[in-house]
Amino acid sequence: MTVRLRAHHLLCMLTFVGEGYTSAFTDNYRRIAERLSKGEEIKLVSGPDDICAPLLNGEEAHCFKISVIERDAAALADISVLLGEEIGIGAMLVPDARLLAKLRRNFASGEIRHACLGCEWGDLCSRIADGNFSGVLIKAS
Repeated sequence: MTVRLRAHHLLCMLTFVGEGYTSAFTDNYRRIAERLSKGEEIKLVSGPDDICAPLLNGEEAHCFKISVIERDAAALADISVLLGEEIGIGAMLVPDARLLAKLRRNFASGEIRHACLGCEWGDLCSRIADGNFSGVLIKAS
């Protein structure tokens, strides 16, 4: 199988320690974290993805807001520069040790955090990055 992720979730996954919007959200994210830790491929998608799924039943799910779409564009731009190649919707990535280490190193330095500006989780993610990503649930197998 393949995990469907929107671009800014490539950044969010780096610091996921089990916290989230609701228990349904975190339970779902934990299952996805297990899959990614086993090396399941990631397919980049436009709009809501597998992580968003538990949040889509609300009247105004934030997953559809322009600000979230702008986060996706910023993340895609930063990650494309980092990887030295244009990546876009439909791209396939493998969350192996090399990719995760590269993303985390550049996340911690702030180089790929333009999508994070104004995010309500920013302080938590900064503390996790400053703590050398201790306790994260997505690890390379």
